[in-house]
Parts: sequence; structure tokens; C-alpha cells
Amino acid sequence: MDFASHPAAARRLAQLARQHFVDGLCAGLPVVAQALGSFLTDLMGQTGTQREMQLHRDAWQAFQNGHKDWTERAARAWRAALAPAAPAPVRRPAPGLDGLALLDDDVVENQIAASRMALPVLEQVGTSFDAVRQRTQQLEGAELASGDILRPESWCLALVDAWQQAGLKREVFALVLDALQRELAGLALTQYQAVVKFYDSQGVASVGEDLRARVRRPNAVPGGSGHGPSTGPGAQPSSLPSTLQPSSYGVPAGRPMPPPRGSHPAPFTTGGMPLPAGVTIPGPLIRARQRAYGVMAQVRRLLTQPAMGGYDMVKAPPASAALVHALAAQRVSLESYYDSLTAMAHHAGPQAVVRVAGVVRERAAELKEKAATASEKAIIEVVALMFQSILSEERIPPAMRVWFARLQVPVLRVALAEPEFFSNMAHPARQLIDRMGACVLGFDASSINGSALEAEVRRIVQVIEQYPETGQRVFAIAHEEFEAFLAKFLAERQGGTTARIVSVAQQVEQRETLAIQYTIELRTLLKDMPVRDEIREFLFKTWAEVLAVCAVRHGPQHAVTAECKRAAADLVWAASAKPNRADRAQVIQSLPALLQSLRRGLTLLGVAGAEQDAQIKLLTDTLADAFLSKTATIPQAHIDAMARRLANLEDYLSDEALGEMPLSAENIELLLGIDASAIHVFADNEAPVQPEMVAWAQQLPLGAWFTLDHNGASAQVQYVWHSQRRQLHLFAASDGASYLLQLRRLGAYLQAALIVPQEEESLTLRATREALTKLDANPERLLS
Repeated sequence: MDFASHPAAARRLAQLARQHFVDGLCAGLPVVAQALGSFLTDLMGQTGTQREMQLHRDAWQAFQNGHKDWTERAARAWRAALAPAAPAPVRRPAPGLDGLALLDDDVVENQIAASRMALPVLEQVGTSFDAVRQRTQQLEGAELASGDILRPESWCLALVDAWQQAGLKREVFALVLDALQRELAGLALTQYQAVVKFYDSQGVASVGEDLRARVRRPNAVPGGSGHGPSTGPGAQPSSLPSTLQPSSYGVPAGRPMPPPRGSHPAPFTTGGMPLPAGVTIPGPLIRARQRAYGVMAQVRRLLTQPAMGGYDMVKAPPASAALVHALAAQRVSLESYYDSLTAMAHHAGPQAVVRVAGVVRERAAELKEKAATASEKAIIEVVALMFQSILSEERIPPAMRVWFARLQVPVLRVALAEPEFFSNMAHPARQLIDRMGACVLGFDASSINGSALEAEVRRIVQVIEQYPETGQRVFAIAHEEFEAFLAKFLAERQGGTTARIVSVAQQVEQRETLAIQYTIELRTLLKDMPVRDEIREFLFKTWAEVLAVCAVRHGPQHAVTAECKRAAADLVWAASAKPNRADRAQVIQSLPALLQSLRRGLTLLGVAGAEQDAQIKLLTDTLADAFLSKTATIPQAHIDAMARRLANLEDYLSDEALGEMPLSAENIELLLGIDASAIHVFADNEAPVQPEMVAWAQQLPLGAWFTLDHNGASAQVQYVWHSQRRQLHLFAASDGASYLLQLRRLGAYLQAALIVPQEEESLTLRATREALTKLDANPERLLS
């Protein structure tokens, strides 16, 4: 029948399909209830605490009393949703001031619970649901309404409402949720498939369905006949290879897998950050690298198979005109729709995510209809599955997942134009999504919504949406800007606590670095001078510290710092032999001011009382010998040159030849005058550490989350800051604790697995792998 010329008949057929679907759900629901009863019975038989066992018994008893009422109410609600006058149950808030009112708490809770339940169900039934949706849309000439009973979120909501109306508690629902999702996914898949068969019997075919007939499957067995197994009488074998199985790309134990030809995945740390060239990859990263190469090889093999028309992974052909136009139209039409979903995500997150997941699938299906080649269809499907995977990542707050979803069309544009997106882990589009994803994985919705981090993600996404034609370049610029923002944001988070600690840590590194540099300079200046060992040791070990603290606190050119520099030159001059009366008179006149400067400097280091007196006595004894000409004579020209060099010492300082910076947990507060009680300091303890572990520690990406095991206690920490020379590294826990590690100590912790990345693979890599898993199980969806 030509349904376009018989719209009334087409609508009746679509309504009959809904009837078949609801009848199947109603018939299968008692079986689901029986499975839940068995689950609760098994749960009740498990041992646990007294409280847990009582909770399980109460849940079993409540379900026995209420499950029949629940199934009956749910079935009635489903059937009521079929009535033409009420296509779906709609809730309206009671009128309030100016017609406004708040939704009832139970309504919101039920919507959230239904959305959570619908998301994993959608993952299982996605292909069959899409087939039903497309054919129903073809019959009715319009997209399914948001409350249509065919949509999983609609019939899931009726189930949750019926649960509450049957007097069953939310605590029991939480206990059975996982089992309920599994049973519903199986039931729903059967019913959606039954509707597809019903449409087939009525001659309602999905647009583009005949493409499957063009697909050929290569020989499954070497030396075979060249014909794969038939899917039915007269059916053509599918071309999608059985080699999509992960085992086809396995890596021999202990051997790194080489990158596929034409791909560029670089050695990387957690989060996709590359290690420096020539650095050996640490053992813990080898597995992640092998997994990345394996996934990239699978994508490459998939897109370059004969069924894709010999797709060129180096230089992609331009996208068809119809597809380019469709991409531009989607970008415009989706912007306002996504804005409303982002607002919804702030107060009803899971429900918004379910809607966005539906949008991702629907837009991909529409774009595939406009695609002109098999390779275009495949790329559209792989990118859509990647974003579905990102949307299903519950550790990312809902509002952030909505923002990520908006990148589907821009990323698709890049993937169509730049095949290296599928083979290069360092592609800017992947790096940007990976970095944003890694940073928000550890936050809950309440701390993200309305935050500066969400505002920056929103800004970046909107910039990318505004410049759709710039491809890789706009992603590269956005990635650089996000890294710059991230460094500042992480250092200022936790209400200023981290900022204060960062300030302390920066001053610690600056002070320690300057102390080393001042010591090196003083050694150089005194190398050819006949200065007593007591004076040398004091200048190298003590006064260099004084100069560093003054430079940090006041600045290198401040009057206090300048006075301390002059004191060093004056001390060397005073320690030189004084054979003539004029020099001795000058020493007598200048000694009180010199000693006062020395005491101020020692006080600055916290050296006071008897300890200070002892150091001053050691110096004055040497000066007394010089007064009596018992020390060597130092030429005045040398001392003048030393004074000039010290006055402008910062002009000569460099990082060259600097060794490991010393760090003392005890002197941070004392030296800097700042309360450092919130910092757990892990100084270098000279434990042996492999060079590649130190290199890994220097390349950790800011924002990544780790599990820290210290003194037997475990903490979830985020890497929030490193110093300019990367000698100090700061991790912050959500409870406010902070951990400051010196470089080699951090390498030792990584080597001993006392600091372990929470994510071994990046967000886009995991999304790609999960997309390939779905295609391996259901290869027909690639071109359907």
C-alpha cells in the first residue's frame, strides 16, 4: 500500500503496532515480577549484618504483598496511554501564584528513577527501537512525541508510578533495580523486534533498508568457498567482517603491539598526554598503550574493508553535498533544543540525558539517510555510538553529558574530513573531550552545576559550534584554552584552600631553588678567595637560605634583600686580615651593623636564642682573628667584584646543573610564615626509582583522578598543580586534604602503585572500544 496517499490507514497501522507492543509488555510483566521475587528470595538467603538481613526480609515480604497490584496498575497505565485522547500520561502542577507551582517531590523522584531505568534499557534495545521509531515516523509523518508509549522512558515512568501507587517503597525499588533493568531489557527487546516483524508483514520498510543486501562478508575460514553463512532464503551474506572480534587484534603477552600503518598514537600517560620522545614507557602504561593500538587497528580495519568502498584513511574524499547540507541544518536546529535540555539537566539530570541519548540516535539515523557512501554511513554510526557511550557514563554529571553531546555534529564533521581522528589518540578533538571528561569524572552534579568549570565547558562548546568549518584547528585552540583555564581553576578550587596551599608550595620551590642557585654563585665567587672554612660554611649553608627567603618574601631587589646581599660581602671583607690601622678602625665602626644584619637574617630562618648566639660567636671569633691579622688577606678588588655580582645576582641565575631540590616538611611554615597544617608533605626519601617513572610523574595531566594509598589509608585525589620546574606536585582530596609530593617521591609512589590512575584509558578511547563491541555484536547496524 502507498501509505503516503492513505494517511488515515497509515495512522491506524501505527496505532495497531502500539497495541501489539503494549499487549506484549503486559503479557510479559508477570514473568518479570516472578524473576524479581526469585531475586529477593535469593537476596534474603544471603548472610550479612542484622540490619541488612532484616531489610532483605522486609523487602521480600513487601513485594509478595504488592507485586500483583503493581503489575495490574502498570498494565492499566500502559493501556490507557493507547487512547487517542491521551497518548501519554501527562502531569500538570497544581496552579499556584501567577499560574506557577512546584512539581511534587514524588513526581520528580519518579521521573528521575524512570530515566535512570530507561537509559540501560535503551542501550540494549537501541537498534530495534530505532527501527520501530523510523517506521512509525514514516507512517505518521512526525517524530514520536516525548510521551509516546513506544519510548522506553514513557513506559518506564508508568512502571515507577505504579510501584509507588501499589504501596511499595523506594528502598525496595533500589534493591531490585539492577535485576529489573535486566528483565525489562529482555522483554522490551522481544517486543520491539515483534513490532518490526509486524511492520515487515504489513509492507512497512525502513528507509535505506535495502542497503544491507549490498553487504558481503569475507571468507570466515581460510581456504573456504568465499561465501559466508546465509541469513535466510535468498539473503545476501553480510560484508562486515567476523574479524571485528577483539581476539583478532590481540597482543602477545609481554610484547607491545606496533601502531598500525598510517596511525599516530603516541606514547601517552593517563588522559592521553604524550610522554617525551625517547622516554621508555613505564610498565603500567604498556597495557593501556596496547589497548589503544588495538582499538585504533580495529577502527582502521573496519573502515577500510571492501564494503566501505576502499575508504582512504590518509586522505578522505569530500563529504557528499546532501550530507554537508544536513549537517549544517542539524547544527542550527539542535542549538535551541539542547539549550532546554541543559536547563533540564540541572534539576532532572537523568531524564535529560535519556532525551539527549535519543537525539543522538535519531540525528545519526537522519544523517545516514543523507549519506551517499557506505563509508559515510559507517563513520556516522561509529561517532554516534561513541557519544552514546559518553552519555551512558554515569560518573559524569548529567549537565556535562548534555554539553558533550552537543559536540556530536562538530566531531562528525572532523571525522568525515580527517580520518586520522580514528587512528590518532593525540587528535585535538579527542584530546579536548578526554581532558574535559577526565576533569569532571570525580565531581557530583551539585558541585558542577553553575560552576566555573561548567561555564568554561559551555563556552568552549559554543565556540566550536559557532566555527563549524575550521575543523581540527578550532579543537586545537579550544584544547589549549581549556588547559590554561584548568591550571587556574584547579589551583583556586575548594573555596581558596587549594589556592593557599599552591601559594605555599610555589614559595617553597622558589625558595629552595633560589637557595641552591645562591649557593652555587657564592661558591663560584669564593672559589679563588682565601676565606676561612667557618665563613664558607656559614655562607653556603645558612646565608644562601637567608637570601632565598628574603627574595621570596620581599623580592630580589627589595631593600631587605639588598641589605642581606651586602652583609655577605661585608662578612667576607671583615674576615680578611687587617694589617693596617685604618682597616681595623673601619671594622670596629661597621661591626655592630653587620652583626645586627646577621642576627636579622638568622631570625628570618627561625634561628634564635642560644643557637643564634652560638653561630654569631663562631663568626666573631673568626673576625677577631682577622682583626689581629691571623687570617689571609683578600684583595679589595675581589671583594668589590663580589659585592657588585651579589647586587645583581638574579641576572646570572639559571636552572642549569641544578640537582634535586631539598624539601623539608618541618620548615615550610617556619620559613614562609604561613600555616601549612593542611598539607601532607612527602619529601624525597632517596628510595630507588626508575627514570621512566620520574618522566611519567613529570607528564601527569592536570585534573586527572588517582587513588592514593598512604600509610594504609586510601584517598581519591585529583592532580591539581605542579610547580614551574615540576619539582613539586599537589593532589587534592574532596574532603579538603592536600598532598604535596616531591618529584622523585611521586615517581616512587607511581612505581610502587601507591598512586594509581583511576582511568587506564581515555574517555574517547573507551567510547570507541564500546562502539566497536556493539558493532561486533550487531554489524548490520553499520549500514542500516
